[in-house]
Amino acid sequence: MESLAEIARYLADTENPETIADFLSSILTPAELETVAKRWELVKLLDKGVSQRKIAHELHLSLCKITRGSRELKKENSVLKEAIQKID
Repeated sequence: MESLAEIARYLADTENPETIADFLSSILTPAELETVAKRWELVKLLDKGVSQRKIAHELHLSLCKITRGSRELKKENSVLKEAIQKID
């Protein structure tokens, strides 16, 4: 998808977190922003060893979404794992 590649290039070239947040707030609805934030939160909780059921209860997410996050974290060279390590 060329449009996604364009967004990725823009975000990669943007060094200001506030500008990135503004961009995301401009292109995504509040519900979409909340979904993205919850998915990121679930991945961080999984990485800390929190159980999937506890995450589902705390974040009001389906186990399917959490299982997907878990699978992504377990992949060799997981980009999510790398991102978590960068923010720690």
